[in-house]
Amino acid sequence: MTRKKVLVTGASGYIGKQLGERLAGEMPVVGVDIHPRPATFPIFKLDICDAALGELMRAEAVTHVVHLASVMAAGRDRAAEYRIDVEGTENVLRACLTAGVEHVTVTSSGAAYGYHPDNPEWLEERHPLRGNPEFGYSDNKRLVEEMLAAYREQYPQLKQLVFRPCSVIGATTKSKIAELFSGSAILDPGGHNSPFVFIWDQDVVRAIEFGVDRNASGIFNLAGDGALTPREIAARLDKPLRTPPVWLVKMLLGTGYTLHLTDKQPEQVKFLQYRPVLCNRRLKEELGFIPQKTSAEAFDFFAREALKLEPVRQPVGDSA
Repeated sequence: MTRKKVLVTGASGYIGKQLGERLAGEMPVVGVDIHPRPATFPIFKLDICDAALGELMRAEAVTHVVHLASVMAAGRDRAAEYRIDVEGTENVLRACLTAGVEHVTVTSSGAAYGYHPDNPEWLEERHPLRGNPEFGYSDNKRLVEEMLAAYREQYPQLKQLVFRPCSVIGATTKSKIAELFSGSAILDPGGHNSPFVFIWDQDVVRAIEFGVDRNASGIFNLAGDGALTPREIAARLDKPLRTPPVWLVKMLLGTGYTLHLTDKQPEQVKFLQYRPVLCNRRLKEELGFIPQKTSAEAFDFFAREALKLEPVRQPVGDSA
């Protein structure tokens, strides 16, 4: 049996570096990144859109690819986001085929389902991916998944494992999600109280490692058990909950966007109004992976380690 050799895209990123160093203890690993950082495994400076990617995979005798490179930003440059997320993913898939790679793991996102008022209470993998045209990241992830479906049909020899993570948090999280909880109050426009689902970053790393080890294939929501509403999050952080009218938030965002004070546009208030709440049943029952932390446990850990706050003790029987 051929020994596994893994290539990680986005290998200097938040998850990529942790994953590469974890896998390097078990098997040969190389990475690619446009901004390589020192690591315990070699990382080549290479754009995922570069035509040389397939040559590198072949030269390194890569058998498994973990595609993490992506961009998550509100952003004004939609063309650049599309190039990285959509065109970059297609170049990775073509490179895999060129190099005879056996298995590819792709991190999509729960954002691919979209932020819609009629989303089911719990989203399962069978539910449609609708994205949101006003969110470059969300819409690009929808397009990527449509591409992956086409490649599965046309190139069944390349096994695919697709994860749809929810909000990833951990001890060193510095992201748009982290910013939501670092201010003096928790914002819930219109008082929708739409729940957040969280996944501990170490569970993300473990899930990918689990899938690579087992040559697993399929599509799985990647989330901890349970969810936390903005009201519960505010209570845990001992912060006030602000529920301004949606029209007011849109007006402020519109003004800020026009004056280049923010990259967020008025329609993007849906990000807080209609959260996609991911069900992890298939992850546990079909893939066989059990996250170590629930949504609430991951959030409390993040609050202590990243926000340096001590969450208020919650009574037994909360939403976790």
